[in-house]
Formats: sequence, structure tokens, C-alpha cells
Amino acid sequence: MLGHGILIDTTLCVGCYSCEEADAARWGRTPTDTHKLSSSLNTAVLQVDDTYVPRMCMHCAEPTCASVCPVGAFTKTPEGPVVYDPDKCMGCRYCMQACPFDVPKYEWNSAAPKITKCDMCHERTSKGQLPACVEACPTGARTYGKVSDLLQEAQKRMQDNPGKYHASVYGVREAGGTSILYISDRPFEKLGLKTNLPDHPMPSLTWAILSKIPNYVFWGGTLMAGIWWITNRRKEVQAFELKLKEMDKRGNGTSNHE
Repeated sequence: MLGHGILIDTTLCVGCYSCEEADAARWGRTPTDTHKLSSSLNTAVLQVDDTYVPRMCMHCAEPTCASVCPVGAFTKTPEGPVVYDPDKCMGCRYCMQACPFDVPKYEWNSAAPKITKCDMCHERTSKGQLPACVEACPTGARTYGKVSDLLQEAQKRMQDNPGKYHASVYGVREAGGTSILYISDRPFEKLGLKTNLPDHPMPSLTWAILSKIPNYVFWGGTLMAGIWWITNRRKEVQAFELKLKEMDKRGNGTSNHE
């Protein structure tokens, strides 16, 4: 299930960082000069030698982040984006460990930390608008549309410009396919993109491993659910503990009196 996505042509990216500024504005954050994915920057432009490489969530066809999340905070929408619900998140950070592209980031410095990642501007695209980063790009380095159409466009550019592009499209097979595609004038490993990923969806590996250790799945899920309950109902727990102490004191007092 790929739906819509974004085609990134690194030969057109000039490193103006307009996409980073648009991303910061979309999330109500302040732009930074770090130019890498972080809890405050969900799309970034990395400079690798003389090439600028836009990075963002890859929006996998079968996202591993969704498969490992015990509370269903991640969802792959039919439209294409993998969206995150902070109200469901309990901060276990399994998604960070599982993501094959190292995308989700954690708000370590926040008093109420959550996971942050690109959602392909799902709210904007559901209204017929372009993702903020695509709209802001002055050179057309990012193209938004149906993934099937984007793949045709990528292949057309490669055919119309023989010798200009590396002879493959990144994202077609990696981790079972993604909604973000790349074309470039050099091998993708030279751009810092992972090229050692399997061609099949990563969740199949996740469940293959977890199925061998059912006790871990059960007790791990139980433990994390307990942590979530305690975190979100701390006042009730404290009140209950106080009530137990009062009852204990009364019981001791009765015994002493007798």
C-alpha cells in the first residue's frame, strides 16, 4: 500500500534549505543550522561531498514502526503517509530501534516527550494541498503524486537523459518499497542512503523473531502497557497507595488497642 509519495531528484537540489524552513513553519518550530533529522526537524538536507540529499520519513509500504508499536501510535494511511498519534504514544521508543531508515526522533529535552517524524503533511494533502516541503522547493527537486506516476516520471527522466542518472530508483525495493523515491547521478550508498536492506517488508522479520519468543511478547506487552497506565494515571495510583497506608495505620492502631 503506497498511495501518494514524493520523488526526490538530488541533481536538482541546490541546498537552499527552503524545505527545512517550510517544515519548521508547518510544525511551529524554529529552523536550525544542523541540517539533519532531529526532534525539531522532520525533513533535512544533508550535504554529501558536492551533493545535497533531502532526507525525511520514507513512509514504507509496510512500516516497521507500526508493526512494533504496542499501542498503535503509527498508522499507514491508504493515501500514503505513515502518521503518528502522540496521544497513544507511551514513549517506549520501539519505533526508533525498528526503523530501517533511522527516522523517528525523541524529544529528549521536553517535559512531555513524544516521537517526531514527517507525516508528509497529511493534513494538507487530505485537503488537496501539496506537502510544505514540496511547495517550498524552488527547483522542483521534490515532486508529489501517486507513487506509480512518480516511478514513471523517474524512469522517463533516466531515459531522456542517458548517462546523467544512476541506473536505478531508490525506494522501489528497499524494505519492501517506500512512498519516497530517489534518483541521483551517483550510487545511492555514496549519498549515505542504506543499500543493504532486504527487498521484502521488514515487519515480516519482526514477527518471525517475536513468534519464536511468545513469553517475551506477552510479558513485554504487559509490562509496557503497565508503564503506560502508571504514567497516565499517576494521580490515581498515588491516591490508592495513600488509601492503603491509611488503612494499614488504622489496622495497626486497632491491634495495639486490643
